[in-house]
Amino acid sequence: EYTAEAGSPLLLLGGPGSGKTALLFAAALEAAGEGRGPVLFLTRRPLQSLPRGRRAALDPLRLQKIRFQYPPSTHELLQLLCSAHEARGPAPSLLLLDGLEEYLVEDLGPQEAAYLAALLLDTAAHFSHRIGAGQGCGLIVALQIQEEGDSGEALQLSLVQRYFPAQCWLHVDASGPGQHCLRACLDPGGQGPRAEWWLAFRPDGEMTVTPWPAQAGKPSSDKGSSSEGQP
Repeated sequence: EYTAEAGSPLLLLGGPGSGKTALLFAAALEAAGEGRGPVLFLTRRPLQSLPRGRRAALDPLRLQKIRFQYPPSTHELLQLLCSAHEARGPAPSLLLLDGLEEYLVEDLGPQEAAYLAALLLDTAAHFSHRIGAGQGCGLIVALQIQEEGDSGEALQLSLVQRYFPAQCWLHVDASGPGQHCLRACLDPGGQGPRAEWWLAFRPDGEMTVTPWPAQAGKPSSDKGSSSEGQP
């Protein structure tokens, strides 16, 4: 929602199991329910299961507006992005890429990694131009961060961050409210103040968002906002 409104591409960063895919899918469902254009969801591997959560969020009409594509390699991903300029039909209102690290791992040098990041931005800008002024196409890219990466991975991360000044870091937080809780730290890259939230997933898959630190550490049902569930 932040990206779609502000028009600033967002880089979603976190370790394994930090909820990146869950948040991307939640963003896809939210955008699909706003009555705008379709959502383009790029990922190397198909999702193993749909998220749980509110029935309204999993409405078939919403799911039909999410177009999944699975480029199996960096070459196919680049071809898909380049061909997006020639695609017919409604332009996507949101472009999502899950697992950028799986494409960067293919022995991409700094120049190739920078080209991929720039092409993602260019594709989203093209979709925005097709949609017209006042709306635009949001862009969210998820990248998995290893605790101990080598120098090559650090250089690639540094290059990607130059193209995505707005970044959101996800951390698993066992002290937060809920059985599965994440701490999300958003740095909008100079477009606003930094912000932090707790994202708690209930056993039924419902996700609650609470400002961090929460008052008394126990958010009530009317605090924050509820969104879709976790895949």
